[in-house]
Amino acid sequence: MNREGRIILVDADACPVKAEIASAGRACGVPVWMVASYDHRLQPEAGVTVFQVDRSDQSVDLYIANRVQAGDVLVTQDFGLAAIGIGKRAIVLSNRGQIYTNGNIDFLLERRNEQMRKRRGGGRTKGPRAFTEEDRQHFLQTLTKVLSDKQEIFVT
Repeated sequence: MNREGRIILVDADACPVKAEIASAGRACGVPVWMVASYDHRLQPEAGVTVFQVDRSDQSVDLYIANRVQAGDVLVTQDFGLAAIGIGKRAIVLSNRGQIYTNGNIDFLLERRNEQMRKRRGGGRTKGPRAFTEEDRQHFLQTLTKVLSDKQEIFVT
């Protein structure tokens, strides 16, 4: 699919801030692409294009990885997809508003791998903490700042 300009790509399967992303994208004039498996029915709305992909494990990640470009904004909880986005020079955010960078992604991937090894060995690890209203507000503030900063880039 050919496209012009920057977009916001969303790993939308388990994203709790889809409404905030759509609203911020419209406010800043940046198109939003929500990508989800067929198990997660999403409705297109103004400024938002929905892409439904098959149910296999990595379908959403592969779809996004093949389309993300330098300068795009990628929203994902998946550290592997985040690393791909960083490698393609996208701005990558978690759904809690953390900005993934070259400086922190290696640590996050290593921690994830350590936890997987522990679980495979019969150990237990904690899951993510519950998503809060503060997380939602922090995400929206971070996304708004990223898009506002990008607006300056769009104009020049």
